[in-house]
Amino acid sequence: PGSNSALMTTFLRLTKHYLPHLARLCLISTFLEDGIRMWFQWNEQRDYIEATWSCGYFLATCFVLLNLIGQLGGCVLILSRNFVQYACFGLFGIIALQTVAYSILWDLKFLMRNLALGGGLLLLLAESRSEGKSMFAGVPSMGESSPKQYMQLGGRVLLVLMFMTLLHFDSNFFSVSTDNNNPHSTLMDISS
Repeated sequence: PGSNSALMTTFLRLTKHYLPHLARLCLISTFLEDGIRMWFQWNEQRDYIEATWSCGYFLATCFVLLNLIGQLGGCVLILSRNFVQYACFGLFGIIALQTVAYSILWDLKFLMRNLALGGGLLLLLAESRSEGKSMFAGVPSMGESSPKQYMQLGGRVLLVLMFMTLLHFDSNFFSVSTDNNNPHSTLMDISS
Protein backbone atom coordinates (compact mmCIF):
# COMPACT_ATOMS: atom_id res chain seq x y z
CA PRO A 1 0.00 0.00 0.00
CA GLY A 2 2.81 2.45 0.78
CA SER A 3 4.47 2.02 -2.61
CA ASN A 4 1.15 2.55 -4.40
CA SER A 5 0.69 5.83 -2.56
CA ALA A 6 4.22 6.96 -3.45
CA LEU A 7 3.71 5.91 -7.05
CA MET A 8 0.44 7.84 -7.26
CA THR A 9 2.02 10.92 -5.68
CA THR A 10 4.87 10.78 -8.19
CA PHE A 11 2.41 10.34 -11.08
CA LEU A 12 0.30 13.30 -9.95
CA ARG A 13 3.37 15.48 -9.45
CA LEU A 14 4.61 14.70 -12.98
CA THR A 15 1.24 15.13 -14.72
CA LYS A 16 -0.34 18.02 -12.81
CA HIS A 17 0.94 20.54 -15.34
CA TYR A 18 -0.29 18.59 -18.39
CA LEU A 19 -3.68 17.26 -17.32
CA PRO A 20 -5.49 20.65 -17.31
CA HIS A 21 -4.32 21.28 -20.89
CA LEU A 22 -5.42 17.80 -21.94
CA ALA A 23 -8.82 18.33 -20.30
CA ARG A 24 -9.30 21.64 -22.14
CA LEU A 25 -8.33 19.95 -25.42
CA CYS A 26 -10.91 17.22 -24.83
CA LEU A 27 -13.66 19.75 -24.05
CA ILE A 28 -13.02 21.77 -27.22
CA SER A 29 -12.14 18.88 -29.53
CA THR A 30 -15.53 19.03 -31.28
CA PHE A 31 -15.03 22.70 -32.16
CA LEU A 32 -11.49 22.01 -33.32
CA GLU A 33 -12.61 19.11 -35.52
CA ASP A 34 -15.51 21.10 -36.95
CA GLY A 35 -13.31 24.09 -37.75
CA ILE A 36 -10.73 21.90 -39.50
CA ARG A 37 -13.49 20.10 -41.40
CA MET A 38 -14.88 23.46 -42.56
CA TRP A 39 -11.44 24.32 -43.90
CA PHE A 40 -11.23 21.10 -45.93
CA GLN A 41 -14.91 21.08 -46.97
CA TRP A 42 -15.20 24.78 -47.63
CA ASN A 43 -17.09 24.49 -50.93
CA GLU A 44 -19.54 21.86 -49.65
CA GLN A 45 -20.34 23.88 -46.52
CA ARG A 46 -20.82 27.11 -48.48
CA ASP A 47 -22.99 25.39 -51.12
CA TYR A 48 -25.13 23.76 -48.40
CA ILE A 49 -25.81 27.07 -46.65
CA GLU A 50 -26.44 28.81 -49.98
CA ALA A 51 -28.90 26.11 -51.10
CA THR A 52 -30.65 25.74 -47.73
CA TRP A 53 -31.14 29.42 -46.96
CA SER A 54 -31.09 30.86 -50.51
CA CYS A 55 -28.89 33.60 -49.14
CA GLY A 56 -26.45 33.94 -52.01
CA TYR A 57 -22.81 33.14 -52.49
CA PHE A 58 -21.46 36.08 -50.47
CA LEU A 59 -23.55 35.53 -47.31
CA ALA A 60 -22.93 31.78 -47.40
CA THR A 61 -19.20 32.43 -47.65
CA CYS A 62 -19.39 34.89 -44.74
CA PHE A 63 -21.27 32.32 -42.64
CA VAL A 64 -18.69 29.58 -43.26
CA LEU A 65 -15.82 32.04 -42.65
CA LEU A 66 -17.40 33.19 -39.38
CA ASN A 67 -17.77 29.57 -38.26
CA LEU A 68 -14.22 28.71 -39.25
CA ILE A 69 -12.59 31.72 -37.58
CA GLY A 70 -14.92 31.59 -34.57
CA GLN A 71 -14.27 27.93 -33.84
CA LEU A 72 -10.54 27.77 -34.53
CA GLY A 73 -9.91 31.17 -32.93
CA GLY A 74 -11.90 30.20 -29.83
CA CYS A 75 -9.98 26.93 -29.56
CA VAL A 76 -6.61 28.70 -29.80
CA LEU A 77 -7.63 31.23 -27.15
CA ILE A 78 -8.88 28.53 -24.77
CA LEU A 79 -5.82 26.33 -25.20
CA SER A 80 -3.48 29.30 -24.71
CA ARG A 81 -5.57 30.44 -21.69
CA ASN A 82 -5.98 33.93 -23.13
CA PHE A 83 -9.39 35.64 -23.03
CA VAL A 84 -11.05 32.33 -22.12
CA GLN A 85 -14.33 33.96 -21.13
CA TYR A 86 -14.62 35.79 -24.45
CA ALA A 87 -13.66 32.63 -26.34
CA CYS A 88 -16.34 30.63 -24.49
CA PHE A 89 -18.99 33.27 -25.22
CA GLY A 90 -17.92 33.27 -28.87
CA LEU A 91 -18.25 29.48 -29.02
CA PHE A 92 -21.68 29.72 -27.34
CA GLY A 93 -22.61 32.09 -30.18
CA ILE A 94 -21.32 29.59 -32.76
CA ILE A 95 -23.47 26.87 -31.16
CA ALA A 96 -26.55 29.13 -31.34
CA LEU A 97 -25.76 30.14 -34.92
CA GLN A 98 -25.30 26.54 -36.06
CA THR A 99 -28.44 25.42 -34.23
CA VAL A 100 -30.48 27.81 -36.35
CA ALA A 101 -28.52 27.52 -39.62
CA TYR A 102 -28.45 23.73 -39.72
CA SER A 103 -32.00 23.32 -38.29
CA ILE A 104 -30.64 21.40 -35.31
CA LEU A 105 -33.41 22.70 -33.08
CA TRP A 106 -35.83 20.12 -34.50
CA ASP A 107 -33.47 17.12 -34.31
CA LEU A 108 -33.45 15.94 -30.68
CA LYS A 109 -30.19 13.99 -30.99
CA PHE A 110 -28.22 16.94 -32.37
CA LEU A 111 -29.92 19.36 -30.00
CA MET A 112 -28.79 17.24 -27.03
CA ARG A 113 -25.25 17.15 -28.43
CA ASN A 114 -25.26 20.93 -28.77
CA LEU A 115 -26.45 21.23 -25.18
CA ALA A 116 -23.58 18.94 -24.16
CA LEU A 117 -21.15 21.22 -26.01
CA GLY A 118 -22.62 24.08 -24.02
CA GLY A 119 -21.99 22.05 -20.86
CA GLY A 120 -18.33 21.64 -21.81
CA LEU A 121 -18.08 25.39 -22.37
CA LEU A 122 -19.68 26.01 -18.97
CA LEU A 123 -16.98 23.84 -17.38
CA LEU A 124 -14.28 25.81 -19.19
CA LEU A 125 -15.90 29.07 -18.14
CA ALA A 126 -16.08 27.92 -14.51
CA GLU A 127 -12.45 26.78 -14.61
CA SER A 128 -11.34 30.18 -15.90
CA ARG A 129 -13.03 32.07 -13.08
CA SER A 130 -10.68 32.83 -10.23
CA GLU A 131 -11.84 32.24 -6.69
CA GLY A 132 -10.15 32.02 -3.35
CA LYS A 133 -8.32 28.82 -2.60
CA SER A 134 -10.21 26.26 -0.59
CA MET A 135 -8.73 23.60 1.65
CA PHE A 136 -9.42 20.86 -0.92
CA ALA A 137 -9.15 21.87 -4.57
CA GLY A 138 -12.30 21.24 -6.58
CA VAL A 139 -14.33 20.07 -3.58
CA PRO A 140 -17.15 22.41 -2.60
CA SER A 141 -17.40 23.50 1.02
CA MET A 142 -20.56 22.92 3.01
CA GLY A 143 -22.97 25.84 3.03
CA GLU A 144 -21.04 27.63 0.33
CA SER A 145 -22.52 28.33 -3.07
CA SER A 146 -20.93 30.38 -5.78
CA PRO A 147 -21.63 31.02 -9.45
CA LYS A 148 -18.61 28.87 -10.29
CA GLN A 149 -20.11 25.86 -8.52
CA TYR A 150 -23.44 26.33 -10.30
CA MET A 151 -21.65 26.55 -13.66
CA GLN A 152 -19.74 23.35 -12.88
CA LEU A 153 -22.95 21.57 -11.92
CA GLY A 154 -24.75 22.78 -15.04
CA GLY A 155 -21.80 21.80 -17.22
CA ARG A 156 -21.61 18.31 -15.78
CA VAL A 157 -25.36 17.74 -16.15
CA LEU A 158 -25.31 18.95 -19.76
CA LEU A 159 -22.32 16.74 -20.60
CA VAL A 160 -24.41 13.71 -19.58
CA LEU A 161 -26.69 14.55 -22.52
CA MET A 162 -23.87 13.65 -24.92
CA PHE A 163 -23.86 10.12 -23.58
CA MET A 164 -27.66 9.93 -23.61
CA THR A 165 -27.58 10.45 -27.41
CA LEU A 166 -25.57 7.24 -27.75
CA LEU A 167 -28.32 5.13 -26.18
CA HIS A 168 -31.30 3.75 -28.08
CA PHE A 169 -34.29 2.53 -26.16
CA ASP A 170 -36.09 -0.51 -27.59
CA SER A 171 -39.77 -1.26 -27.27
CA ASN A 172 -38.94 -3.54 -24.35
CA PHE A 173 -38.67 -1.29 -21.31
CA PHE A 174 -35.79 -3.27 -19.81
CA SER A 175 -33.63 -3.36 -22.94
CA VAL A 176 -31.14 -0.62 -23.76
CA SER A 177 -28.59 -0.81 -26.58
CA THR A 178 -25.95 1.54 -27.91
CA ASP A 179 -25.57 2.85 -31.46
CA ASN A 180 -25.86 -0.06 -33.94
CA ASN A 181 -23.61 1.68 -36.47
CA ASN A 182 -20.71 1.60 -34.03
CA PRO A 183 -18.54 -1.51 -34.50
CA HIS A 184 -17.66 -1.36 -30.82
CA SER A 185 -21.26 -1.22 -29.66
CA THR A 186 -22.50 -3.45 -26.91
CA LEU A 187 -25.92 -4.70 -25.97
CA MET A 188 -26.99 -4.41 -22.39
CA ASP A 189 -30.12 -6.41 -21.66
CA ILE A 190 -31.30 -5.86 -18.14
CA SER A 191 -34.13 -8.36 -18.42
CA SER A 192 -31.83 -11.42 -18.69
